[in-house]
Amino acid sequence: MKKFKHLIGRGRQFAAERTRKPELTDDNVRITNETVAARREEVLGSARKYIYPLGAPKHRVVKWSIGILVVAVVLFFSVCMLELYRFQSTSSFIYGVTQVVPFPVVIIGNHQFVSYNDYLFELRRYMHYYQTQQHANFDTKEGRQQLAVFKQKSMEQAIQDAYVQQLADDSHVSVSEADIDNAIGLVRTQNRLGASEEVFESVLSEFWGWSVNDFRRELRQELLAQKVVDKLDTATHARASDALMKLEQGADFATLAKQVSDDTSTRDNGGAYPGLIDRANTALPAQIIDALFKLDPGHYSYVINTGYTLEIVKVNNVQGTQLSASHIAFKLQSITAYTDPLAKKYPAHQLIHI
Repeated sequence: MKKFKHLIGRGRQFAAERTRKPELTDDNVRITNETVAARREEVLGSARKYIYPLGAPKHRVVKWSIGILVVAVVLFFSVCMLELYRFQSTSSFIYGVTQVVPFPVVIIGNHQFVSYNDYLFELRRYMHYYQTQQHANFDTKEGRQQLAVFKQKSMEQAIQDAYVQQLADDSHVSVSEADIDNAIGLVRTQNRLGASEEVFESVLSEFWGWSVNDFRRELRQELLAQKVVDKLDTATHARASDALMKLEQGADFATLAKQVSDDTSTRDNGGAYPGLIDRANTALPAQIIDALFKLDPGHYSYVINTGYTLEIVKVNNVQGTQLSASHIAFKLQSITAYTDPLAKKYPAHQLIHI
C-alpha cells in the first residue's frame, strides 16, 4: 500500500513538472518582433561605449593629418630652397620644381623678378652641350671655372629677357603662337631645321637637351626682342622708308646703296652680294632668300625686316636655279640700346652668388 502511494506521488510530481512554465533563458526564449527589437537595442547599447569614445580621437586624427601635411610641405620647400639658393642645384628634379613653383633668382626694382626657371633654362643648355659635345667635366678646376662663366652668361640673359618683357608690356608688343609657327615654317621650307621632324627633334635633344617646346620658348623670346626693336627704332624705319621712296621715284639701286647702306662689305659694290645665290644658301637670312626667289630680274622688294636689319633687295640676274642680287641694308638698333637705360632705372639684385 505504501509502495502504491509512493508511485502515485511520483506521478503527480511528474505531471506538475510537465505543466510548469519554463523559465525564460537565452536557449528557450520565444523570438518575436519585440524580443528582436529589445535584443538589437541591447547590442547597440553595449557597442556605444566603444563608438562614442572615438569621437574625440577623430578630431585629433584630422589635426594630426593636417599637421603632418604642413610639416611635409614646409620640409619640401626648405629642401628645395637649400638646393637652389645654397647649393645652386641644376638637377632635373630641381629644374622640374622650378617649372611649377616660381622661385625668384633676381629681383628687378621693386615690382619684377626673374624666375629661377628662366635662369636654369639658359644654364642647362650650355651644360648639356659642353658635356655631351665637348666632353667637359665640371667637377675639375677648369670645368668649375668654365661653369662659372656659363652661369654668369645665363644670369645676364635671364635678366635681359626680363627687361625685354617689361619693354614689350609697355609697348603693347607680344608674340603669338602663329608668329612662332610662321617663323618655323619659313626656315623649314628652306630645309634649315633638318630633313624631317624626327631629325629636328633629335638634333635639339642631342645638342641642347631641348624638346620642341623648349625650342619654341627660345624662339618666342628672340622674336619678342625683335618686335620690341621694330616698334621702338623709328629712326631706322624712317631711313629705310626714305630709301624705298627714292627707288620708287627712279633712283639707281647701286648708287643709292653706296650712299645709304649700312653693310660695309657690299656697299662699295653697289650692294651686290658676292657670287650666286640658291635656295639652300644659309649665309643670308631666311626672309631675304624667301623674298629674292619671288622677284623677277630687275625688280626690287619692299622693306624686309630680318630681325636685325631692314633691307631692300633686288634681283640682278637669274641663272637656272641660282641668281645674283644686291641689297641696301639698314642696321636696327641692338636691343641693349633700350634695355640698358631700363637696367639703370631698375637695377637687378641677384639672390644667389655666382
